[in-house]
Amino acid sequence: MDIAILINSVIYALLGIVIFVAGFIIVDKLTPYDLWKQLIEEKNLALAIVIAAAALGICQIIAAAIH
Repeated sequence: MDIAILINSVIYALLGIVIFVAGFIIVDKLTPYDLWKQLIEEKNLALAIVIAAAALGICQIIAAAIH
């Protein structure tokens, strides 16, 4: 196993995570209410499903761009 391949994989994985977090923060800021309060305190299942779909969509776009 080449160490350069391993380092590149780690860098791309970290880059993907950073981009995902930034994208999720943007989604959080675009919503008119506090996501954490809605998801955790009020247990809004419908919102949780929508946010999960948005997160999966963001992840798929990032994975395709990095790949």
